[in-house]
Order: sequence, then C-alpha cells, then structure tokens
Amino acid sequence: MLMRSRYTAYVLGDAAHLLATWHPDTRPQDCLPDPDTHWLGLAVKAHTPVDETHATVHFVARYRQSGKGHRLEEVSEFVYEKDRWFYVTGVHP
Repeated sequence: MLMRSRYTAYVLGDAAHLLATWHPDTRPQDCLPDPDTHWLGLAVKAHTPVDETHATVHFVARYRQSGKGHRLEEVSEFVYEKDRWFYVTGVHP
C-alpha cells in the first residue's frame, strides 16, 4: 500500500517519491526529510475504505531525533485518481 512506500521514502530520504505520491492540491513545494530523524518502525492500526476512490489509514510511526524517542500518530486520507493513489492530508488524533 502507498502508506508503507511513503514511510520507506521517509526512511530513505526519498523526497521525489514523497512528492510524486502527494496529491497536487495539498502537495508542498518541497519536503526534505530531516536527516537527523531515524525512523524505527511503522504500525498500521487501521485501513478503512471510504468508497471506491477514498480511503483512510490510521498509523503510528516511531522515530528517534536527537537521541530522544518519539511517535507520530496520524489518520491519513488517500484518494484514487488517474489510476493511482495519492496522499491528501492527515490529522493527529
């Protein structure tokens, strides 16, 4: 799924993949992953199809920054357009 490939792109610092999979309506000008962030794991808590072209993914990603552990929890929205899925936005519950 796109969620896992985007997580991998953050791990590898692949900004091109992140931008290519971000919906044009919400895509930032750039998204340079922080080289001081060390990603430790991804847990997908739920994948919920909304309809044929919309879905949400609830995930928790763990990372370490400046020697301190953190977790990012988000419910991400995805849309299917032009024969592919795009990340649209996310909210932090």
